[in-house]
Amino acid sequence: MNNKTKATWMLATALSLMLAACGNEQAAEPPAPTESPKQTETPKQTETPKQTDAKKPVESKKPSDSSGDSAVVPAPPVTSVNSELAKDAKAEKEKETKEAKAKETKETKATKDKPTPSEPADKQNQTPGATGAVSNNGKAGASGPKNPAAAVTDGKTKEPPATGTGDRKALSWYYMKKPKGQVPNFPAETKSFTKDMKALWVGTGKKVYLTIDTGGPLGDIDTLVKSLKDNKVKANFFIAGYNVKKNPDFIRTLVADGHLIANHTMTHTDMNTQTDEQVRKEIEDYEKLYKDVTGKDIQPYFRFPYGRYNTHLLKMVSDMGYTSVFWSTAMRDWEPRKNGAEDPYNDIMNNLHDGNIILMHQGSPENIQALDKIIKAVKKAGYEFALLSDIEPPK
Repeated sequence: MNNKTKATWMLATALSLMLAACGNEQAAEPPAPTESPKQTETPKQTETPKQTDAKKPVESKKPSDSSGDSAVVPAPPVTSVNSELAKDAKAEKEKETKEAKAKETKETKATKDKPTPSEPADKQNQTPGATGAVSNNGKAGASGPKNPAAAVTDGKTKEPPATGTGDRKALSWYYMKKPKGQVPNFPAETKSFTKDMKALWVGTGKKVYLTIDTGGPLGDIDTLVKSLKDNKVKANFFIAGYNVKKNPDFIRTLVADGHLIANHTMTHTDMNTQTDEQVRKEIEDYEKLYKDVTGKDIQPYFRFPYGRYNTHLLKMVSDMGYTSVFWSTAMRDWEPRKNGAEDPYNDIMNNLHDGNIILMHQGSPENIQALDKIIKAVKKAGYEFALLSDIEPPK
C-alpha cells in the first residue's frame, strides 16, 4: 500500500468513526416529550329530578244557595246588588272631590301669586295644608275629607285604626232561627255589651217592629206609602242621607204620616273602614240634613250600614245619644227572589215571634209587592205593629 492509498484509507476510517460517534450521541438524547392533550373530563350527568305527581286543581266549593229561610241569617253583604252606594252618591262624591281639588288649586295659585307679607319668606311659596281639617271636638267642615280610608285632623292625614283586635274587632250582625213563634238566638258578643252600648235587636210582647232600610234604591215609593196607609200601620225607616237628598218630598210624606225616621249615615259606608272623626261627621251631617228637610230633630235611633260594626263604635254611637237597632228577622232581599212576592211573605210569617224587629229593604220589588199581604197576615196572627220608641231596651 503506497502512502497515498494509506492516507486515503486513514481519512475514510476517521470519518467513519466520527459519523458513528455522532450517531451514538443523538441516540442517547431522550426525545423532547410530546405533551399529550389533556383529556376533558366527561361532565357529570345532571340527575333528573324526581317527578312529583302533578297537583290536581283544587275545586272551589260552590256556596250553597242560602235562602232567606236558612237557620243562620247573615247581614246583607257590603257588595249587595241593591246597595249601590248609589250611583247618585258616587257621582256626588266625585263632584265634591273635583270641586275641592279645584278650590285647593285656586287657593294654592293665589298663595303663590300673592304671598302674605307677614309670613316668613321660606314659607311664602309652600303649598297650603290640607283643607277640611277636623276640629271642634271632631266636627268637620263642609269641605272635609270624603275618602273613607283616611281622615284629616289638624292638617295631618289619619288612617282608620287597625281592626281585628279588641274593641275594634269587626263584627257583622246575624241571628239563628228557631221554630216558628220562638225568639231566635243572637251573636255571642251581645252578652258582652255593657250599659254604655245601647242597642236593640228584639222587643217584647205581641208587637212587631217593621224597619225598612233604604241604603240602595228607593223602589216603588207610591205602593209602599199606600200599603202602610191603607192598613193604618206605622213603620220605622232607616234612610241613607243621599236618598234624603234625592227625594226630600218622600221624607216629608213619611213624617206627615207618622212614621219614625232614624239615622242611617250619609254615605252608607261600612263604618269599620272609617275613623272616629268620619263616623261622627256621617252621623252629625245626617242630623243637620234631616232638620233642614223636615224642620224636626232626628229620632235617637241608629242602624249601622250592612249591620257591620264593632264594640268601640257601638259605644261611641251610644255616647252621641243614639240607640243602635239590629233585627231578629231578615231575608236575602238584596237579591231577586226566586218565587217572587211569596218569598218575603213566607220568610216573615215563618219567623214571626214576640217583639219581632223585621228588616226589609225598600229597594226589593218583591218586598213592596208582598207588603200589603204581610201586614194583613201579621195582624191576623194577633200582632200589633209599633214604633221603636215603644220598646224598652233589654235588661
